[in-house]
Amino acid sequence: MKLTFLGTGTSTGVPELGCKCEVCTSDDPRDARLRSSALLTVDSTNILIDCGPDFRAQMLRANVAHLDALVLTHKHYDHTAGIDDLRPYTTFRRFPIYANDDTSEQVRSMFPYCFSEVKYPGVPNIELCSIEDMKPFTVGGVDVVPVRVLHGKLPIVGYRFGRLAYITDMSRIEPAELEKLKGVEVLVVNALRYSKPHPTHQTVLEALRLVDYLSPRETYFTHLMHHIGLHAKIEKCLPQGVHFAYDGLAVEV
Repeated sequence: MKLTFLGTGTSTGVPELGCKCEVCTSDDPRDARLRSSALLTVDSTNILIDCGPDFRAQMLRANVAHLDALVLTHKHYDHTAGIDDLRPYTTFRRFPIYANDDTSEQVRSMFPYCFSEVKYPGVPNIELCSIEDMKPFTVGGVDVVPVRVLHGKLPIVGYRFGRLAYITDMSRIEPAELEKLKGVEVLVVNALRYSKPHPTHQTVLEALRLVDYLSPRETYFTHLMHHIGLHAKIEKCLPQGVHFAYDGLAVEV
């Protein structure tokens, strides 16, 4: 099992437009972050996690020949805006998109032409698959466990794939859903900035408390903003086994 980080930035990406801070002007490629997305590869199965506005560039950079499914964490633009660019991956079959009902409704609103009775030739051939009940499902032999978390007051979805869990945009998680993460060996979780609280996202300090509770072998922080600091500096401040992810990083599980 391999997880490739396609994008590790927050909704504005890094560098942020108009910003001249040391992170946004850094020459270190690890400080340039596209909007958050990842690719899970298990044998010949490729599962995309989120599909934001940088999707096309991410696929070209990662040289991804095929996708088997998309799992969406939530409805926000930086996680859904690239769905029209799925077209090359949906030519010969209906392409499944797994999402909660709130996110599915948003996808229908953003891309109504994909769901019209008479479709324009060439539109993405997609099928929305509801996971509102949070029951596990399977994609290409890969077991997927949805995990409900809160993004401020908005219920969104994280995912567990065997020994790996991927969660982004979380501010908190209820105890019953936290139990689904027990025993993970590799945890990916959001950490927007270092310590200043945010109403809808975890900070690094808050994410570290989750790490202490779950005790995974390795943890990778994602959905980072430019205020997080230079990668070369901040990576040294983290405990052993905890890392800041960066675009293009591939992790074997």
